[in-house]
Amino acid sequence: MNKPSSRSLDRALVWFRRDLRADDHAALHHALKTAREVFCVFILDRDILDALPRTDRRVAFILDALRVLDDDLRRLGGGLIVRHARAVDELPRLAAELGVQAVFLNHDDEPQALARDARVAEQLRAQGAELRSFKDHVIFERSEVLTAAGGPYGVFTPYKNAWLRKVNDFYLRSYPVERHADALAKTLLAQGVPELADIGFEPATLSPHLGQGSRGAETLLADFLDRIDAYDRQRDFPAVKGPSYLSVHLRFGTVSIRRLARLAHGRMVGGDHGAEVWLSELIWRDFYHQVMHHHPHAMTAAFRPEYDAITWETGAHADALFQAWCEGRTGFPIVDAAMRQLNQTGYMHNRLRMVTASFLTKDLGLDWRRGEAYFAQQLLDFDLAANNGGWQWASSSGCDAQPYFRIFNPTSQSEKFDAEGRFIRRYCPELAGLDAKTIHDPWARAPLAMQGVDYPRPVVDHAVARERTLARYAVVKSRGLPAA
Repeated sequence: MNKPSSRSLDRALVWFRRDLRADDHAALHHALKTAREVFCVFILDRDILDALPRTDRRVAFILDALRVLDDDLRRLGGGLIVRHARAVDELPRLAAELGVQAVFLNHDDEPQALARDARVAEQLRAQGAELRSFKDHVIFERSEVLTAAGGPYGVFTPYKNAWLRKVNDFYLRSYPVERHADALAKTLLAQGVPELADIGFEPATLSPHLGQGSRGAETLLADFLDRIDAYDRQRDFPAVKGPSYLSVHLRFGTVSIRRLARLAHGRMVGGDHGAEVWLSELIWRDFYHQVMHHHPHAMTAAFRPEYDAITWETGAHADALFQAWCEGRTGFPIVDAAMRQLNQTGYMHNRLRMVTASFLTKDLGLDWRRGEAYFAQQLLDFDLAANNGGWQWASSSGCDAQPYFRIFNPTSQSEKFDAEGRFIRRYCPELAGLDAKTIHDPWARAPLAMQGVDYPRPVVDHAVARERTLARYAVVKSRGLPAA
């Protein structure tokens, strides 16, 4: 005799967004346990896609991930409905068509996403349905980690310490899907994933090492676990295989953050210092997301309002400097190589994100928001909270940011982290013939060797730019600028 079902809903719909996997998925897990029949949908939201360039690599990555997700759902007995429409219109329409009582989804705390979800919830209520949302993208969110006074943290290290004190198996546990998969709906509406051309986009080449969707994440994770113990020693060197390269998979949820944190935490407890440092990077993600939740104004303005008083360079010359930075034509090899890596691949090494951001704001004197917007356009792993946090760290305007008087010297950074010039030679092949000393500052060290080489002279003098930056930031010292 079959055991009676304890599921309280007849039909539910799971709305996938930045969680493109079929395992350890909070919303899918809860829907499958709650409803007798569960449909799955991803909406290629025109409110987002219509504003993107037609060659945006992220759309290609998403479509690849959706194909893997659809395959996995079909293997479990269901399938993925894919729609190309405005999510605020299509989601309620589809919910009504399917006759669901609830839509399950995972939180997205970006301000625009919250506004969209509120509109969808309102329309669902008018139809007699509800929106149920769950934590899935971070370990601790919103107000789960607070100071003793009950407020959000503004400095990372105390936040990290509180995070580590609180974390346990409960927060790192997975949400099983397969054991409840009998509730997945077998629907004819799941007709496969469209091609790029079907939604108005052009072919885009993705780095093969990323793989496709959750399967690619599995391959990268397996590779990283073989070398995670060296992460702390190798992560800062762009020519070395040091990072996990999982950032884009975290961004689109093709790998579970709980799984990664569980692996890192377990190895850290076992004495693996590389895993300890990597876990710290995962905690930075949580930190920036709680900053976004408590301080949404910081997504468009300085976290510390006094920094909005800074007068950035403007006008035609500033625009020309910005264009040179975007195109990797500044005359500073490490900066140019990093920007070319970004433009060619959609990825930039984390150390170089700090170097290029410091160069834009403190050598060129340009508003951090210009660089943030360019990264947002180019990065495959673009995440609003992390991108904003990184740029405000570099410009000294954010929470727990680098003090304004600490300014990266791009040449020193190059000599320290790409000593042999291997990374520079890869992305600035016109400098490949230079020796390991000259390549970091070629026009100053070997001007004769540069004659006839198609590489620009430096657009600024770093020493002069540094003094100009100190003066620029001094203007706001009286408004509360911290000394350190």
